[in-house]
Amino acid sequence: MIVTHVARLGMYRNASFTARLCLNATAVMLWLGLVVVPAYAGAPTEAMKATIDEVLHIIREKDLKQPAKADERRQQLEKVVGARFDYQEMSRRALGAPWNQLSEQERQEFVSLFRTLLTNSYADKIETYSGEGVQYLNERTEKEYAEVRTKVLSGKTEIPLDYRLINKAEDWRVYDVVVDGVSLVNNYRGQFTKILRASSYSDLVDQLRKKSDKLKAPSP
Repeated sequence: MIVTHVARLGMYRNASFTARLCLNATAVMLWLGLVVVPAYAGAPTEAMKATIDEVLHIIREKDLKQPAKADERRQQLEKVVGARFDYQEMSRRALGAPWNQLSEQERQEFVSLFRTLLTNSYADKIETYSGEGVQYLNERTEKEYAEVRTKVLSGKTEIPLDYRLINKAEDWRVYDVVVDGVSLVNNYRGQFTKILRASSYSDLVDQLRKKSDKLKAPSP
């Protein structure tokens, strides 16, 4: 049954541990208190640092810490993160082969729904982390692709966190996040594939729509 497979998705209450680990670690990386960047950092690393600096500016803004500014603060953070993350590329890779069969309108809808899922999954983690540090280990590039390897430091815990980027229009955009060897995109792709095999694409999108509407609904 479709409900049985949907219950295994990271976007639902019984979300998989790996999906939550990826999202939580991504949040740590984006909302950190200390960044250490090596002198040999290249363009991909500098691109990530630029995004993190913008995020830090927003979360340190005293005026935006007021309860009445919560929505404005989140919107600004999502805008900054969205400018670095390539949600269309992430959506294409997470959906897999069915992406090629979609119309442009269907693709736009899927990207919008998947973006809502991702952004709302880590937005609530903003205030959770303070004082953590991140070390930039190294980066590697191959033509238009790059990977920036980092290590998140939180107390006695060290979490390997790598960003995979693609160069589009002379800008480095994130298309996947790998946490301790687990790919966020591949994790969702596996879950989406299970639903598609058990049911249909329309059922998958319907579940994404319902989840998106729930996430967008104002708190009571």
